[in-house]
Amino acid sequence: MQPLDIKALPQQLRSHSLEILRVYWVLVKVMLPAILLVKLLDSFGATQWLSWLLSPLMELVGLPASIGLVWAAAILTNLYTAMVVFYELAGGESLSVAQVSVLGILILVAHSLPTEGAVAKLVGVRWRVTLMLRIGGALTLAALTHQIYSWGNWQQQPAIMLWQPEAQAESLAAWAIDQLWLFATIFLIISALMTLLRLLRWLGIEKLMHWLLSPLLRVLQVGREATHVTIIGITLGLSFGAGLLIAEARSGEISRRDMILTICFLGLAHSLIEDTLLILLLGADLYSILWGRLAFAIVVMAVIARCWRRTSVAESPSAERVLDQ
Repeated sequence: MQPLDIKALPQQLRSHSLEILRVYWVLVKVMLPAILLVKLLDSFGATQWLSWLLSPLMELVGLPASIGLVWAAAILTNLYTAMVVFYELAGGESLSVAQVSVLGILILVAHSLPTEGAVAKLVGVRWRVTLMLRIGGALTLAALTHQIYSWGNWQQQPAIMLWQPEAQAESLAAWAIDQLWLFATIFLIISALMTLLRLLRWLGIEKLMHWLLSPLLRVLQVGREATHVTIIGITLGLSFGAGLLIAEARSGEISRRDMILTICFLGLAHSLIEDTLLILLLGADLYSILWGRLAFAIVVMAVIARCWRRTSVAESPSAERVLDQ
């Protein structure tokens, strides 16, 4: 624990507050255009069009074609909108726990792509990589999960929804108010988390965090400098944690390779607490939507990390030394 300098405290608080505002402003500049674009596209029927494209793929993962609308809503907006759409369709579709779990995987892996893709792009992950990894990963994991459930005839009982959404106003004013609340919530979360991280660093607990995550980082072949990014993504996700993720990327303390690998991993497995609990409310199976998703993300990114290393070493004899720095 570092000694507390009382005289320097006002200056430190001012510096900390300015840092929070800088991080938040960067996030606003990324998220606001994406949110407005999605609203504009949705007003022209983009969700219905995307649902039409996704409907044939639903059969590959054992879901009714109409459920494509739920995933389309998740891809363009967020989990909450997808849950409302699912509730509206639930009366006409009798789904098993296995089917809701498969749908949950699709939603958890690939949602809020306009916003989260913009965040990933800002820290170095190209759009095509984000779309291929998250949509392709969602379909692959959903298909594998469907086959496992079918093979063992597991979780075939009817799913029980534990959540009922409140009626939502569809006016533009109501939508605008919701977005203002969203940005206000994000500001509070960023402020709290940045303060907490500084407190943990002052208490010396930061070293414990590095130690706890070291096995995962070794599997992903990224340096310990990526600890904060991983913690932010696993707990807050890419939307709520976007400002901090961008700040970490711009700090220069994390190599480009480590940042890309970490963000790609978080694309497959982020917000493991809140998002998982939300999908559980729809009647999904915890083992597949949490542990199955986490294991899938680790395996996929471990393979990608090793392929990247081998390719880099083959192209340059000194590449391996550079990647280890």
